[in-house]
Amino acid sequence: MVSKFRSPDNKVLLVLFLGVLMGALDIAIVGPALTPIKDYFGAASRDMTWVFSIYILMNLVGTPIIAKLSDMNGRKKMYIASILLFSAGSLVVASAPSLSIVILGRAIQGFGAGGIFPVASAVIGDMFPPEKRGRALGLIGAVFGIAFIVGPVVGGVLLMISWQAIFLVNLPIAVLLLYLAVKYIPSSSPRKKVPFDWAGMIVLSIMLGSFVFGVNQLDTTDLISSIVSTKVLPYLVASILLLFFLIAIEKRSVNPIITPILFGSRQLKISHTLAFGAGFCEVSLVYLPMLAVASFSISPSGSSFMLIPSVLALSVGAPTFGRLLDKIGSKKVINFGTACLTVGMLLLAAFVSNWTMFFISTVIVGFGLSALLGAPIRYILLNETNEQHRGSAQGLMTIFTSTGQLISAAVIGAIIGSATNPVAGFSTAYLIIGVFSLALVLVSTRLKPK
Repeated sequence: MVSKFRSPDNKVLLVLFLGVLMGALDIAIVGPALTPIKDYFGAASRDMTWVFSIYILMNLVGTPIIAKLSDMNGRKKMYIASILLFSAGSLVVASAPSLSIVILGRAIQGFGAGGIFPVASAVIGDMFPPEKRGRALGLIGAVFGIAFIVGPVVGGVLLMISWQAIFLVNLPIAVLLLYLAVKYIPSSSPRKKVPFDWAGMIVLSIMLGSFVFGVNQLDTTDLISSIVSTKVLPYLVASILLLFFLIAIEKRSVNPIITPILFGSRQLKISHTLAFGAGFCEVSLVYLPMLAVASFSISPSGSSFMLIPSVLALSVGAPTFGRLLDKIGSKKVINFGTACLTVGMLLLAAFVSNWTMFFISTVIVGFGLSALLGAPIRYILLNETNEQHRGSAQGLMTIFTSTGQLISAAVIGAIIGSATNPVAGFSTAYLIIGVFSLALVLVSTRLKPK
């Protein structure tokens, strides 16, 4: 594809915004449906974990593949393909006669959703000059905060109809999106045809699958024994060995799915580290309702509302930091974000039983995450890569973020599960995340100035 900036169009931004919102909402509203799905099929509670796990796995696998295909075949085609896959998966889930088919549908959904955000970010890189990318990325990044505010409410309303309605609602949205995408997203000339990296795709898929499966089998109440068990260790070892095998394959490939050039500069290496760290810290939000139940004796149903301050901060912070990127550059924004994360996490660790400090610290954490998860890291990647590798770079960032999330969930779960006093366990977990965030502050100082 020939790299040149096209006239940015608010209609294109709207199409990208709605696509990312559809994928993000599906994460936020599916939680309330788990119990009705379990009761509907008479499934075991342990089997229900696969409704989430298979989505994460296929999302992780689909991201680099669709991102690479968007570099080869054009953004528009792959954005439309991602929406079609996601909506097809939604239809499979809603019409499923058994839990196995539900899980199959979630796998299709996850694979399709894996392409929506990276391809949307790459479209912004193609259309906007560097000085205007931050604002556009900030608007897209704010989608996740909006989804987590609106999602539980939408889910509750749709559940009054049926659990199938939660998935069927994606279909009319997808039809509208397909129409808008065909009409407004500009077509781009595909690059000269080169062989697709099938060997890299297969090894990458097996490697990520082994890693996700192994992590999901961890028993967080006895982490060390669990790691060395036959349910976990073989899969983790296999994923490590396959990583070295993948590196060897990609170095020899004429069109690698994970391009070695994406690790070439210091700026890119720091971005990948920050993406991993952002994912690691993001999981802390998931445990805030549990902390509220343990510390303040709130009911489980009411504890989810304790996320509202941090999610509101994330929703406001994402577009704000996006605009600041264009004015002051990524280094200052990320320095501020990692500092907020550090302060917020350490305050949470120190005042786990104080209502006022709980809300103050979660707002600070929300602002910190919005300076990492939304636009800033993607902004660096867009500016450090050319159009030929832009989609692949966005996909690689998602892999690092998801890996951080998986490892963090296992670590935090182990700390909380092994603590005799749950509140003390949460304090220790957030202290560790705070120290980890401090390390991210030091890493971010190595970014180059604007």
